[in-house]
Amino acid sequence: MNAQKRQAIFARLREHTPTPTTELRWTSPFELLTAVLLSAQATDVSVNKACARLFPIANTPEAILELGLERLKEHIKTIGLYNNKAKNLMKTCQLLVEHHGGEVPQTRAELETLPGVGRKTANVILNTAFGQPTIAVDTHIFRVCNRTRIAPGKNVVEVEQKLMRHVPKEFRQDAHHWLILHGRYTCVARKPRCGSCVIEDLCEYPDKTEIT
Repeated sequence: MNAQKRQAIFARLREHTPTPTTELRWTSPFELLTAVLLSAQATDVSVNKACARLFPIANTPEAILELGLERLKEHIKTIGLYNNKAKNLMKTCQLLVEHHGGEVPQTRAELETLPGVGRKTANVILNTAFGQPTIAVDTHIFRVCNRTRIAPGKNVVEVEQKLMRHVPKEFRQDAHHWLILHGRYTCVARKPRCGSCVIEDLCEYPDKTEIT
């Protein structure tokens, strides 16, 4: 795919969704970090419901630690893998208090030292909470980039690196959100909804459908 086509694709995605953002609900970097940690193999809807119960009671590392593991589990038990997620969140809160003054760090290296935080989660935090032009590649973005040929790759790191090279600078800050929304609602896993896709004529996927 050439640079002109990529430019046109992101221009059209921006026109369709001028101010994209995560569907997770948060009001502070720590709330976003918590929501992202809880979102692995869970829907944003289920995470938002659990966080709506948790955050009014505890939305800082100190408050989570004071809440304790068992009470934390009670607030998030509707989310899959909640036992392990609760343990990771408690450990993360302990590290934030001990090493970062209770604040969420703003570098990938520091974020990746936190339990349950990998490259993708770190990129989400850096981009969404701190406005850094990172691109977090999840299964949706991996699929979209390979199908459309925007940035094909054998693994998520390769796709991320290609996106960082090829996405025009003016679109880089919001590229993650446009691509994940496109993969979640239009370029879906089983049968892409090509008939209602705003970039269908620019996409290089050979097996397009007429599904809307």
